[in-house]
Amino acid sequence: MERVRGFSLIEVLIVMAIAAMLAALASQSYSRYVLRSHRTDAHHTLMAIAQAQERWYATYNRYADDLSKLGYGEPALSPNGYYELAISVMGDDGQDFMAIATPVGRQSDDVCGSLSIDHAGRKLPDRDSGANTNGKCW
Repeated sequence: MERVRGFSLIEVLIVMAIAAMLAALASQSYSRYVLRSHRTDAHHTLMAIAQAQERWYATYNRYADDLSKLGYGEPALSPNGYYELAISVMGDDGQDFMAIATPVGRQSDDVCGSLSIDHAGRKLPDRDSGANTNGKCW
């Protein structure tokens, strides 16, 4: 009698289980990478807002209290639409501002949450947890 060569059902199932575990790990890692790459949308937009605020300040000796004055529409969204933008001016004299980018949609799963920049150039994440160790969020 000739021996039949091939894989048994158990061997095929073991290989499929290993492949499924590797795919699950790769999928989770890829999702985190996508969220991190979309974060640059907020970085670039907040830096542009800060620069526009400095130009406004040079002209009017106060910061703009509305994003429409800086050329942003309603609702103010980042160029790729991953973040909603807001600005607040502190004090009656308009000498301090903070621009905030709040994630929308699937980007709200990002561990950094909302990102902000202020008049002094301080870049802060909303959730100041271990997610921002060594400036990972910015």
